[in-house]
Order: sequence, then C-alpha cells, then structure tokens
Amino acid sequence: MPDPRPSDSLDPTDWAELRRDGHRMLDGMFDHMQSLRDQAVWLLPPPDQLNAIREQLPRAPTLLRDVHTQFVRSILPYSSGNAHPGFMGWVQGGGTPVGMLAEMLAAGMNANVGGRDHMAIEIERQMIAWTRDLFGFPDTASGLFVTGTSQANFMGVLVARTRTLGPPVRDRGLTVIGRQLTAYASAAAHGCIARAMEMAGLGRDQLRLIPVDAEHRIRIAALRQAIATDRANGLEPFLLIGTAGTVDVGAIDDLTALAAIAAAEQLHFHIDGAFGALAMLAPRLAQLLSGIERADSLAFDWHKWGQVPYDSGFLLVRDGALQRQTFAADAAYLRRAERGLAGGDWWPCDYGPDLSRGFRALKTWFTLKTYGADAIGQVITGTVALAQRLAGRIAAEPEMELLGPVPLNIVCFGYRSPDADRLNAEIVADLHQSGRVAPSLTTVDGRTAIRAAIVNHRTMAEDVDALIDSVLALGRAARVVQAACA
Repeated sequence: MPDPRPSDSLDPTDWAELRRDGHRMLDGMFDHMQSLRDQAVWLLPPPDQLNAIREQLPRAPTLLRDVHTQFVRSILPYSSGNAHPGFMGWVQGGGTPVGMLAEMLAAGMNANVGGRDHMAIEIERQMIAWTRDLFGFPDTASGLFVTGTSQANFMGVLVARTRTLGPPVRDRGLTVIGRQLTAYASAAAHGCIARAMEMAGLGRDQLRLIPVDAEHRIRIAALRQAIATDRANGLEPFLLIGTAGTVDVGAIDDLTALAAIAAAEQLHFHIDGAFGALAMLAPRLAQLLSGIERADSLAFDWHKWGQVPYDSGFLLVRDGALQRQTFAADAAYLRRAERGLAGGDWWPCDYGPDLSRGFRALKTWFTLKTYGADAIGQVITGTVALAQRLAGRIAAEPEMELLGPVPLNIVCFGYRSPDADRLNAEIVADLHQSGRVAPSLTTVDGRTAIRAAIVNHRTMAEDVDALIDSVLALGRAARVVQAACA
C-alpha cells in the first residue's frame, strides 16, 4: 500500500551542504557584531534595496545561500542600530553574541512553552525563581516571560482588576458589575499605562496622572489628595502604579512611600520598572529601588539593561494564585494528565494570555549563566557612570545646557540658541544621518531636548565624547549660517 504522507520533507537532502551554509551564516553574524564600531549606527534603506524585497509571494524554492546573500545585502546593513555602541536614542539593550546563539538553540528546539511537561517549562520556572529572589518576592510569587513591559503592564492592570472585582469580572464584565475604578500614576509614566487601562476596559479617563516634582518623581501629597478626592466623589481607587526609570529622564518614584500609601488605601501596588528595575543587579544603585520588594506586581524587560536579545519582557506577581485566577481557563484540549507529556503542575498558559509561547527564557538563562549577574550589574553601573560623564561635559560647555536631572543613565540636554527647539531637532536628524551617534528627541518641561539613553554594554567614553563634539560642531555651524543671514 503506498505511503499516504507527502513524499517531500522540509529537512535538507544534503545535510553537509546545510552545515556549510549554516557555518557561513553564523560566521557572518560574528563578523557583523565584531565590526559594529566600524559601521554606521543607522542607514536609510535606499530605494533599490526596498525594491529588492518587494516581490510576489515566492512559490518556487530559492537556494538558502542566495536568500542569505539577499539578507546580507538588503536587510542586515539597515537595522535600527541599537546594537551599535553609538546608539543612544532610546532605552534599548545591545544584545550579545551569547544571546544570539541561545536564540538559535531555542529556534532549533522549537518548543511551545505554553504548557505540558518538558524542560523548557522548567527553565522558565528557574528564571522565575531567580527573578523572585532578585527582587525579594516571596516563594508564593509567580512570573511570566512576555514580549515586553507594555504587555506586562497591561497584565498587571488585569491582575489588579481581578483582585478588586474578583474572578467573576471575567464572565460578567465591567458593565454588569457597575463599579467605577480609578488608578494613579505619575505624569511621567509611560504611555502604555494609559493604553493598559483602555484595553482592560477601564478607560483612560479613569487613570489619574499625578504631577511630578523637580526630580520628575510623583508628588506624594498630590497623590494623597487625588485619592481622597475620588473617594469623596464616590469613586473606587484600586491601583497605584509607581515608575522605576521614567522614559524621559530615568527618574525613580519614592517606592517606599508609594508602598505605604497602597497598603493604607488597600490599592494594588504595581511598578513599571521597564529598565530601571534591573538596577537591583548593581549594588551601588540597588538602594535607589528601596520599596520595590513591596510591590504586588512588577513589570520590566531583560532586553534593556539586561542585554538579552529582543524580546524578553517579564511580569512578576506577588500572589501567584491571583495571577492564575486572572488568566487560567478550562478547555478540553488543555486537559492535564498524571503522566505523559500532558503532565506537569505548572503551565504558563494559566498565567498569561498566550497559549503559543516561544522559549524566551533560554536566552535570558544563557545570558545570566554565561556572563553572571555581577557582570550585568557592572554594565549597568558603567552606563550610569557614562551618563555622569556626559552630564559633566554638558555642564562645562557654555553653549550647552542640561534640561533635566540625571538620576540614572539618561541625559536630556540641548544646544543654546534663540530657536533651540528647532535647532536641536535638526541636530538630532543630522546626527542620525551622519551614522556615528544616534540620540533621540523628547520634551522636558515644554522644551525640545536631545535625549541620550546609554544602555548598550558596547558604549564607551569615546562615544559619549563623540556625541558632545558632534552636537557642538553642528550647533556652531548653524550659528555661522544664522549670522550670515542676519
């Protein structure tokens, strides 16, 4: 009887040829990473390369080596640049060769880490245990790898919603329950917090954005007043969100004070620690996070200061049972067994929205095992030292000014000019096109600021100096033009 299965497999007929192609591709990526400093931070993809990738769905096969050639020619040179030592635009980690290799191994395993009884699940559980210990959470805490802090913050809001309204909210919805919940965060909180309130069905208008002080931390007195006002108006405060590392300047709220308010007001205390939370790995900085151990939930990214390749976000929840109540759902196809592959007493799909999940834990596990947590902490300390060097150079240049505090690794500054907003925006665009350094733009106290976020482990003093020298040169050139036109 003929075999009813397809005659062809997607595995190669010539494994030796695949090995040669694979080694060539791997060596090419090592060469790319080794020579990052000699490359441009960013290149605008030219029309011919854009046209090269815009084609019809390929129906026929193409040799792997030819596809790789197109990758090298049309894709690799035109990345976002965050692996480059001169990248200071946004809070993005640089990745590592070890992380790249681990990602390759995870792809080779092709594990679905949604549940069942296999070793990928156990690696994620080990990572949860390490993370729990790092932040001083109890053994009852649970956690989960997610895409990033935006998703983790959203999940944190859902956990807080379940804590306040109970599991029935998942069935009955907010309209039937009919309670008006309010949440609180600083005006410097990341925009994903408002989106989380929206996606959770609570509404952006129910998020109170509290003013910040001169150090960009939430004003405690204003927070207390907002909570009292809402209670007096018949509303129901349920969630307080602290920030450990604000997006604009890297400020850390007074987490100890926030924890005390949350306890007194019976609010769920969530912390958005997207990048700042990992300062716990740096002994000199960990004290800035005092109070983080009292959070009910914590969101952060290993792919920022932790240098793990994208993506590797994380949510840690103090009450593991509450997290499970928020997400677990019965289904026949998720039936558990006492033995066999369908066994296991911890399935990640019970703790988040995803059933299909990649093996994010492996590259994080590899990074910590290979380099050690202390080395990552030293990188974090080093980026903060570079930020102080940058701030010192700015303070020493009469033509430049600091536009915000520098509590961690982010420096907001500008070139002095009568039309500083326009000029600083032009300077940043020119720097991007020059390819040496790439800061970003933000607004601080109503003024356009050049924002340098030093996150990459490859960034050195020479890169910080190149940024200042380049800004000065561009600012002076603009002054000459202005004088000539006057």
